[in-house]
Amino acid sequence: MEVFKDKVEYLLMSNLEVGIVGLPNVGKSTLFNAITKAGAEAANYPFCTIEPNVGVVDVPDQRLDVLCKMNSAKKVIPAAIRFVDIAGLVKGAAQGEGLGNKFLSHIRQVDAVAQVVRCFNDENITHVEGSLDPLRDIEIINTELCLADLESVEKRMERTQKMVKSGDKKAKVEMELLERIRAVLEEAVPARRVEMNDDEKLMIRDLNLLTLKPALFVANVAEDEVATADNDNPYVQKVKAYAKEEGAEVVVVSAKVESEIAELGDEDAKEFLAELGLEQSGLDKLIKASFKLLGLITFLTAGVQEVRAWTITEGTKAPEAGGKIHSDIERGFIRAEIVSYDDLIAAGSQNAAKEKGQVRLEGKEYIMKDGDVTYFRFNV
Repeated sequence: MEVFKDKVEYLLMSNLEVGIVGLPNVGKSTLFNAITKAGAEAANYPFCTIEPNVGVVDVPDQRLDVLCKMNSAKKVIPAAIRFVDIAGLVKGAAQGEGLGNKFLSHIRQVDAVAQVVRCFNDENITHVEGSLDPLRDIEIINTELCLADLESVEKRMERTQKMVKSGDKKAKVEMELLERIRAVLEEAVPARRVEMNDDEKLMIRDLNLLTLKPALFVANVAEDEVATADNDNPYVQKVKAYAKEEGAEVVVVSAKVESEIAELGDEDAKEFLAELGLEQSGLDKLIKASFKLLGLITFLTAGVQEVRAWTITEGTKAPEAGGKIHSDIERGFIRAEIVSYDDLIAAGSQNAAKEKGQVRLEGKEYIMKDGDVTYFRFNV
């Protein structure tokens, strides 16, 4: 079996990115290196990662291996996701301290944020704030992002206020929304905590607010507690409590362990994980959580030539999904022949699934589901 990883093609299909952010020396670059094996410099001093490093990584998916065996496929093409390692910021970034302006411009370009938080003590690794306190670290970053957003909102309010004075009713509605957002930002609370309907979200989309981006937290723990930290590490529990208020997920990893796993082959990595008492690596959990954070799912195509996972956003209709494969499919869409992955595996083959009536013909309004094994009928 040839495992085919067409990164360039994925980049053309999707421009969604997750930015890895955090204070200096929390393990961002170590983690990024393990994810991508890209070898970004990770020296133990602030600001060593000055330009953002972008890496495209495969989304772990056991279903592809099963379908490969079922179809005796020549190659497998997994879904992929892009991570950006962004240089650490410090207090005062919104006023240009450290590499603040550069950091803020880089984070503005990503679609979601994975904030790495240090949850281990190590006197050999300098903490930029001088002591270990993950909640303080989160608050520093949130405050800087809120200050940057506050500046954007206030500039917009100045312009909108002039339109309100001229009698623009739409501007009045927007002004009320901006006032609600400003009120939370002034309290260093992210804008995503403001309840907004779809119309309101559309109204301010072009502001590209940093604190509106979906976020998750990555709790970086010591190597010797990676199997127990989820429940036993007090710092992790604090991060979880904070994340719950945000409605965010927490992924517990040891960047050091992940960097060691990244150097091993598949079988050796499995053995190493088993020795640590882990079922899957922290990176696999992070990649899956990030994929979910971006609102992405995959549908599958399977045949002798290849088995492939295609990336789409939740809510995508069948013709648009077909367009991911080729624009002709979307343009000349007739029907999508679909069987769920679970039904297909239970049946044992495509023909057996057809005999059981589990292969469906779906039309233009069908909303694709994760794991749909699909064959498109089209005519152009």
